[in-house]
Amino acid sequence: MNINLSEVRKKTVSASQYMHGLKHPFKEKFVTRKQTYQLKKETVNQLRKFANNYYIVAFSAEWCKDCAGNIPVLALISEATGLEVRIFGSLKKDPLSHTKKWKIPPSPPEAETFNVDKIPLIMVFDKKGEEIGKIIENPREEPTLEEELLSIILRRH
Repeated sequence: MNINLSEVRKKTVSASQYMHGLKHPFKEKFVTRKQTYQLKKETVNQLRKFANNYYIVAFSAEWCKDCAGNIPVLALISEATGLEVRIFGSLKKDPLSHTKKWKIPPSPPEAETFNVDKIPLIMVFDKKGEEIGKIIENPREEPTLEEELLSIILRRH
């Protein structure tokens, strides 16, 4: 999948902006995770080398437990490395539809474009807009989110 980063920027917010806009009672879980999570320094130093060549697009919802665990870590990674992280937020399930998972609106229509099934969906793109990898819900191959992101990027080099 290829995307246009300037179009994505218009429809998304940074990870920090996303967290700032969350409401009570959900915001506390995101903020606590960001305050207590310790990034792996060596991994962050390696990610910093690639930060200008890649960016991340993630889909999130304030009610999602896995989002509360991973979106704050993405915010920390972005702040520590300069890696651009863009968030499509406000995903809401559609309990009345048997064919559509997400209620649009308030969910962004990109939830369908990107075939979002589970969240958070964390997608890594190169600067040409080509998807190079993704993480669905939680890291699967590496113990931490930052290590898995680095692993995805290193497969390209």
